[in-house]
Amino acid sequence: MIAFFTTGRNRVRALILSLFALVLAACEPIAMGGLGSAGGARIDTSQPIPVALLVPRGGSAADDLLAQNLENAARLAMASLDGVEVDLRVYGTAGTAAQASTAASQAVNDGAKLILGPVYAEAANAAGVAAAGAGVNVLSFSNNPTIAGGNVFVLGSTFNNTANRLIEYGVRNGRNRVVILHSDDLAGQLGRSAIAGAAAANGASIAATVDYAPSQQAVVAAVPRVRSAIDSTGADTLFLTTSSASALPLFSQLLPEAGVQPATTQFMGLTRWDIPPQTLALPGVQGGWFALPDPAAAEAFRARYSATYGGEPHPLAGLAFDGIAAVGALARSGQSDALTASALTQGAGFQGATGIFRFRGDGTNERGLAVATIRNQSVVILDPAPRGFGGAGF
Repeated sequence: MIAFFTTGRNRVRALILSLFALVLAACEPIAMGGLGSAGGARIDTSQPIPVALLVPRGGSAADDLLAQNLENAARLAMASLDGVEVDLRVYGTAGTAAQASTAASQAVNDGAKLILGPVYAEAANAAGVAAAGAGVNVLSFSNNPTIAGGNVFVLGSTFNNTANRLIEYGVRNGRNRVVILHSDDLAGQLGRSAIAGAAAANGASIAATVDYAPSQQAVVAAVPRVRSAIDSTGADTLFLTTSSASALPLFSQLLPEAGVQPATTQFMGLTRWDIPPQTLALPGVQGGWFALPDPAAAEAFRARYSATYGGEPHPLAGLAFDGIAAVGALARSGQSDALTASALTQGAGFQGATGIFRFRGDGTNERGLAVATIRNQSVVILDPAPRGFGGAGF
């Protein structure tokens, strides 16, 4: 993760750290061994289902706040389960891999049939390793796809989700020659791969790729390279992986000044361009496309959470709600294998805090996202989020 680039210009202002990038950050997760399509603990649906919730309690003050929000959201979901009772047991991880491993082992010893969390990728990977021997699946709050697989599933919205949604929408609207602009760190490389994969899957082509090091000087130097790539290839789209907490404000200013105009080259963003609100005023994001969760579902969750707990939910709180919602939907079948991998990956998916989602066989997820743009510093929905997936299921 890189620090915000200051330019000394009034139009570029410091913005808060992107939570999306924060959750993604990890150091070389260990690949999980496969449990097979049916792997997972068996349950007795006539009894309360023991579920462990691993939260970063005991770390920083920010982690403690996140931990409480995750627990609140999980209990909010439990209150609306129809005919299913969950025995929720909460364990603190202090945000570390070592503590997460210990907590996961303790949860399994305490009888947990499923683990929700942890948040950070290394901690989630460690929890998965600790729980694998007992055949317990882990629904991590991470969005890092490199830890997914075996008994570990990721609940966080991934770069692949966003890239696929935007590229597919772009192809439908005549935007199919893409220049990727990405940082050369882990997040940027994962973003580049996600965009390239989405292009291949949707019939778009990658016209060029421009990378840059995590420094202000490197960002400035990348701008003429982007202009050259677009001019020489005839690309109609520029897909940026950066966030408002890092290079987006600087690129947003310098690219139009260099002649890369959003009016002729469609800008797309792999991160949310509506948060924090100051991002909406950046010049280069006007008319740009980005993806976001179903606004109606997200607002309904926010309102319910606020009414129950008297405050706004943390941006990641809905992931805990989603985990419990999936458990409830599956357990209503009354089947002992309701929490196995084959059940978790059923095609119809689940209704969560911010819309529909489903798990894929590789441990990643697919989420129903809306495509949005920014007009007059306001968010406008171009294509609404889907309300359901095809396929049989609950």
